[in-house]
Amino acid sequence: MEEKRYLKWYNKVGYGSGDIAGNVVYAFLSSFVMIYLTNTVGLNPGIVGTLIAASKFFDGVTDVFFGAMIDKTKTRLGKARPWMLYAYIGCAVTLAAIFMIPVDMGKTAQYAWFFIAYTLLNAVFYTANNIAYSALTALVTKNSKERVQMGSYRFIFAFGTSLLIQSVTVGAVSAFGGGADGWRTVAILYAVIGLVVNTVSVLSVRELPEDELNGSDMEKDEAAEEKYGLIAAAKLLISNKFYLMICGVYILQQIYSAMINMGIYYMTYVLKNENLYGVFSWAVNIPLIIALVFTPTLVARWKGMYKLNLRGYMLGTLGRALVIVAGYFGSVPLMLLFTAVAAFGQGPWQGDMNAVIASCSEYTYLTKNKRVDGTMYSCTSLGVKLGGGLGTAVAGWMLAASGFDGAAAVQPDSCIRMLHFMYLWLPMMISFFITFILSKMNVEQTNANLRKNM
Repeated sequence: MEEKRYLKWYNKVGYGSGDIAGNVVYAFLSSFVMIYLTNTVGLNPGIVGTLIAASKFFDGVTDVFFGAMIDKTKTRLGKARPWMLYAYIGCAVTLAAIFMIPVDMGKTAQYAWFFIAYTLLNAVFYTANNIAYSALTALVTKNSKERVQMGSYRFIFAFGTSLLIQSVTVGAVSAFGGGADGWRTVAILYAVIGLVVNTVSVLSVRELPEDELNGSDMEKDEAAEEKYGLIAAAKLLISNKFYLMICGVYILQQIYSAMINMGIYYMTYVLKNENLYGVFSWAVNIPLIIALVFTPTLVARWKGMYKLNLRGYMLGTLGRALVIVAGYFGSVPLMLLFTAVAAFGQGPWQGDMNAVIASCSEYTYLTKNKRVDGTMYSCTSLGVKLGGGLGTAVAGWMLAASGFDGAAAVQPDSCIRMLHFMYLWLPMMISFFITFILSKMNVEQTNANLRKNM
């Protein structure tokens, strides 16, 4: 029997456009915050890395906290949409603040300014917005195919936005006067764009009523309405092995992205052409977008997401291994080719990840009889913050340890060797570990077996 459909094409497109808003924050911050802080503000990359790591202590409980708050929210807009809508105002303000550090302030004040703005952005506003946005996948439709399609639309917009930001930001900063003034203007522009698009995305979908989400069975409805606190919600997550696996993959993915974003340093100091960063971003994002277009069809053909995700990441790992070979040969065209191969292999997981998380949430419902959709999607924000923050922090520490000097036109050999390790070797190693975890993550089959035995 064919599953009931809940969404029109414009609902899916409208939902997906929300990742334009998410990525004018995330892609801009992850790609350029370090080089802005080291080369424009003049901060030490090791100290910046330490501040980012310290910021993670404040992030520790906010993911589960906001997820639990979303699960308990009942408004005319629904559970998740109010959090997505209003939290983005804080995202816009704090994003602009990070790139508005006064250059004539004392160094201690500059570090404090960055730390406060960065922590507020990540621990509070981005967390609330991103968890709510991700949770909508499970709250606006019960159709598994539509969830995959929503994920594909979402990440097409995400990677398209990342591609645009990585391609035009360096030129835009120069066009707006360069230096601190250029970064400030670009940050404000991105913040305003994000605020508008986020609002459109919120208004493009409608959350399903509670009784429709939980089904008609009265006992299940009562179980779903059972009250639970923050500690109980955390216990439900920890008891779900698939949640832990997805968290692990998401964290590794964000560390991977942080290392790829170090390409701005690799292109500048190893390949001697900072404009190649935009070219490599095309080699990453265009294959990802192509893979996302075909992901729903491939999921249907292979009758699920498990085989597609695993085989895709096996290809991705091979591609990154070949990037290493091309890098040491000094062949930019081959590096671009194998970068594209790796990105194409990693694309399907990006497209169906939200659907996998929805299946993970269903696993908790089938085993514990409790709905924790909002809390379950805390893995997305947790992964972005811990993985992205840790990756950026480690990058800063590695740069500092290598003897990097933001004021120098030529870096020492120790720095060049470190950039080779960070940009070539680490992404391949991380991709291998993700492939291993995905080999264990057949949540769809597990849920099917549980339903069969009920």
